[in-house]
Amino acid sequence: MKTAELSPALNKVPGELHHIHLMGICGTGMASLAGILKEKGFKVTGSDRNIYPPMSTLLDSLSITLLQGYSPDHLHPKPDLVIVGNVITRDNSQAVELSNLSLPYLSFPQAIRHFALNGKYPIVITGTHGKTTTSSLIAWILEKAGRSPGFMIGGIPLNFGVNFKTGNGSLFVIEGDEYDTAFFDKGPKFLHYIPKAAIITSIEFDHADIYRDLDHVIESFRRLIDLMSDNEILIANGDSTLVKKEAERADCKVALYGLSEDLPWRASDIRLNEGITSLTIERAGKDHLKLSTRLYGLHNISNLLSAVVMADFLGVPKQIIKDALWDFKGVKRRQEIVGEEQGVTVLDDFAHHPTAVKKTITAVKERYEKRRLFAVFEPRSNSSRRNVFQRQYSLSFDNADFVMIPEPPLMNKIPEHERFSSQNLVDDLVGRGVKAFYFSNTDQLLSEMIKKAEKGDVFLIMSNGGFDNLPVRFLDELKNV
Repeated sequence: MKTAELSPALNKVPGELHHIHLMGICGTGMASLAGILKEKGFKVTGSDRNIYPPMSTLLDSLSITLLQGYSPDHLHPKPDLVIVGNVITRDNSQAVELSNLSLPYLSFPQAIRHFALNGKYPIVITGTHGKTTTSSLIAWILEKAGRSPGFMIGGIPLNFGVNFKTGNGSLFVIEGDEYDTAFFDKGPKFLHYIPKAAIITSIEFDHADIYRDLDHVIESFRRLIDLMSDNEILIANGDSTLVKKEAERADCKVALYGLSEDLPWRASDIRLNEGITSLTIERAGKDHLKLSTRLYGLHNISNLLSAVVMADFLGVPKQIIKDALWDFKGVKRRQEIVGEEQGVTVLDDFAHHPTAVKKTITAVKERYEKRRLFAVFEPRSNSSRRNVFQRQYSLSFDNADFVMIPEPPLMNKIPEHERFSSQNLVDDLVGRGVKAFYFSNTDQLLSEMIKKAEKGDVFLIMSNGGFDNLPVRFLDELKNV
């Protein structure tokens, strides 16, 4: 099998650019990059194997041509520049054609740095969890403050309706992913963004397909911290012993935040009442700001607190911060209410790591404490389809009243000895007294969801993929019950 011969040393941007083609364009980040390039006046085309909403809808609204699959013909006529997403493998037929044609190309984060961050002040949000919500919060606070920030976010903030903006101001908020850059560059994406201000929300083992263990993950975050100099700031989650320890190595300013009493920035007096969370933010042991938000769950309050610390560093007045947090509508697919039919509320969430699953379920159960909670989980990420988290998942669903788990998709891509088992997880949950059910496919799952649904129930549907459009299909079926 022929493979692409590409080297990072070849990645040079031509002086004259008209047509840019993106390989793997329907990834959240790639789609937002496509939007930025379109706003800058380039002709933009893209190809992908999996074309589905919401990214396909976004791209279509921008009149960007989407090409199904990775045919070599998609590179004819030749574009001036190709951007290679990290879903593209060395033996991808389009990557091979790119190599044969010797076209100029960039990885996704290289393109971000060149086209979006050049001349800007990068605010980079990193961590295993909470990046999207935190990035969205900061972008909205800055927008309310009249700073006209640029941003690129791994989800769609409901206040903006899009996950990217070029911005007229000097600030650019970007979600910094620790996942690898491209098949020809195995370093983490966030190292390309050269932060002037950064947040680390958490550090846990994830991305088992590219990281050996937790120490390997920590290495990447250390490299990020080492990029920052003394006139810059690192805002770090002090509730995490690991994050706190790594922040100590920083040469730049460090601001620790969290819920623990000994931290310089702290959220306290947290109360949830009828869907509204009220809290006090303390600074150096004194009340700094009292506010209310529609966000709920301690993980989201932690995200909110980090955004407040960043906004304070950037000089945003307290009243604007308070108003922005009250106006913040949330993020698509982050505890998002998709709809309600027959008295059944359906939420869509991106949770996939066992820690995120546990915290999301806990938060939703607290929010809807008197209602039955169905946790419907699709193990779809490269890590969740591996058995590395098999046991940890069995401890993630305790706060759900019912758990429904289908067979994971795309298991043929995982070595047999590494494969996660939904059936084993359900057996372990049942053994722990959890009412859990296994399904061989999504259609079987949907049928049982309809049978079990009763007025007042809450269905929390979690996946980091399309999940066969399950939330919408479920709501449509409920209409006919």
